[in-house]
Amino acid sequence: MEHEMRAEYPEGLSPGQPDAPVKVWHMVRLGGTEAMCGRDLDPSSATQPSDAWGTAKGEPFCHSCAALYLREVP
Repeated sequence: MEHEMRAEYPEGLSPGQPDAPVKVWHMVRLGGTEAMCGRDLDPSSATQPSDAWGTAKGEPFCHSCAALYLREVP
């Protein structure tokens, strides 16, 4: 199964706002908007490849998504 990271933004900010900071990165199944932790994310939020997980680009990362993701990847 393929995954990608999708951004969650602070309350009151939307993905379309210039320089909107990422509150936390979540792991989703490729093309999905429901995080592995169950949070529904905005379909227009930023994404990045799953290989950014565990790097500075992927921080801060959802701890619940991390635990579930580790159980799925070989």
